[in-house]
Amino acid sequence: MKCCRLLVWIATVIVVGVLAGCDSGGTGSTGAPASASPTQQVKKEPVLYTGQEAYAKMQAMALRWAPDAQPVHIESGLTAESNGQGGKSAVWTGFFASPSRGVVKTIVCSGSRQPDAEPFGVTVKGGEAPYTADFAALSFQSMLLKTDSDKAFAVAQQNGGETLLKQDPKQPVVYSLEGDKKQNPVWYVIYGKTKKEAKGIGVINATTSAFIRAFK
Repeated sequence: MKCCRLLVWIATVIVVGVLAGCDSGGTGSTGAPASASPTQQVKKEPVLYTGQEAYAKMQAMALRWAPDAQPVHIESGLTAESNGQGGKSAVWTGFFASPSRGVVKTIVCSGSRQPDAEPFGVTVKGGEAPYTADFAALSFQSMLLKTDSDKAFAVAQQNGGETLLKQDPKQPVVYSLEGDKKQNPVWYVIYGKTKKEAKGIGVINATTSAFIRAFK
């Protein structure tokens, strides 16, 4: 009989222990709550570049492709992460020509985290295009690029752009950089998604920061 009582007592202790473990909410031996879902990933923020910052990254890739690579056109893009005001954009596209190869290559610098935007980093886009006379006319020397897009924006603001932003504080602004007739680099600060629908366009000398003109 004593043996039977002992077995019953042991069984009772085990059952009580199991029930106590269930009541604790599954914390385990450490008392820490069990994780019911995987750890949430930290949201990565986009990287916004000025024109010169993006250009430097794209140029490095272009020179690895062709030692004589020269810029012919640089432009910013619009994403949900930036409307372009202030001179920065998450995506920039550059067209670089190699006279020795007779072709033009497109390179993209993207800091965007949007799924429908260009992939993050510096990448080559598409194939190669023929190096035509039109491309040659837009080329410029890198050493002449001394004015960044944020400075170009500030100059454009002082010459009519500020009024446009007062009319529409969410006004998108895009930037275009290319050589003029003398192959000096100039910034086009475009108050609109494209030149066609622009509310105004400011032209700034990309070497001296001087305001050249404004037009629609």
